[in-house]
Amino acid sequence: MLYALHELQKTFTAPLAAWADANNRLFTNPYSLLAYHPLSRTIAASHEVLARLTRSYDKPTWNIDHAVVKGENVPVSIEPAVKKPFCVLQHFKKATDEPGPKLLIFAPLSGHYATLLRDTVRAALQDFDVYITDWVDARMVPLADGPFHLDDYVEYCMQFVRLLGTQARGPGALHVMSVCQPTVPVLAAVSLLAQAGEAALPRTMVMMGGPIDPRRNPTVVNEFAMGRSHAWFEGKVIDRVPFNYPGYMRRVYPGFLQHLGFVAMNADRHIDAHRKFFNHLVVGDGDSAAAHRRFYDEYNAVMDMPAEYYLDTIKTVFQEFALPKGKMRVRGDPVQPAAIRSCALFTIEGELDDISGNGQTEAAHILCRSIPSEKRKHLLARGVGHYGIFSGRKFREHIYPQIRDFIRRWH
Repeated sequence: MLYALHELQKTFTAPLAAWADANNRLFTNPYSLLAYHPLSRTIAASHEVLARLTRSYDKPTWNIDHAVVKGENVPVSIEPAVKKPFCVLQHFKKATDEPGPKLLIFAPLSGHYATLLRDTVRAALQDFDVYITDWVDARMVPLADGPFHLDDYVEYCMQFVRLLGTQARGPGALHVMSVCQPTVPVLAAVSLLAQAGEAALPRTMVMMGGPIDPRRNPTVVNEFAMGRSHAWFEGKVIDRVPFNYPGYMRRVYPGFLQHLGFVAMNADRHIDAHRKFFNHLVVGDGDSAAAHRRFYDEYNAVMDMPAEYYLDTIKTVFQEFALPKGKMRVRGDPVQPAAIRSCALFTIEGELDDISGNGQTEAAHILCRSIPSEKRKHLLARGVGHYGIFSGRKFREHIYPQIRDFIRRWH
């Protein structure tokens, strides 16, 4: 019912957003007489802020058509390597005979689209043959395609590692990187592959800002999940997709509810960001205004998550702490990270991360106790928050070079 009301609200506010956008153009277009009104910038700024607050945001594009390799621009095409109902494994194919070692990036399925890792991909393309999990908005998946549980997520991870790991035996060995939420299912997948004695294991695992053990330095996000029952989440945040989407009647955690949660966590920061955006528009600071648009075009674009997967994650990861307690099972099989011996492990955390607390990702080293100490590394990135772990200047200049060198060392 809540989802249907949200769609109704979108329908009612769409004309308002269009009107505000039209007025913004009227007061900024140099061919419009209104653009020369003494208060044109103030009026235009007011309408642009209103338009951006009331519009709907579609999935952003990757905007990656080339990579800088050894100082030269190399064309890049984005091609689906595998298509599954809930995920497309995208390949950023470089037009070169030496694309580099295969790097499989697991993007989070936690509200935002995989394009949030655009900076991560762009940096990695300098040195690697990059693949990434591009998760599908659950409202776009027909009900006939069945449910999607946390176990299915782990199975997807195993299939992708098998596929690319088999292709990568030898000179182009596979390396995996998981950002935030997928650290748990990826560690589970690699553990199960190791337990089965499979050859297609990655040579390195890079795990960034993920809840391997949420009991360590719990954040507001962790406490929210721990402080409510499984039934509360099922009753309060799960709804069915309305009739105007292909996934009609599928149970989901709607993207708009997730977005409300994101904003509520740091409401003052977002209000201040929009106030500054208004001021930048009024004084004509185009660069700062453009940076605001780029960030919020991505931040405001959210996707629905399958209800089964979300509820499984809440229960298994944040309430039962099944992985660090040694009690996690996938389709009945126990997950034993100690079975991993050959992979090198690099964990990365942000000092100011308010989503995954310090020590939560580092806990992977305790679980993967069979990995030799010389093949392990941990980085606490100073002055970096959650998003700064995988995007932005500090990521490009300080974090990514260490990832690149670690993988090269064990390639």
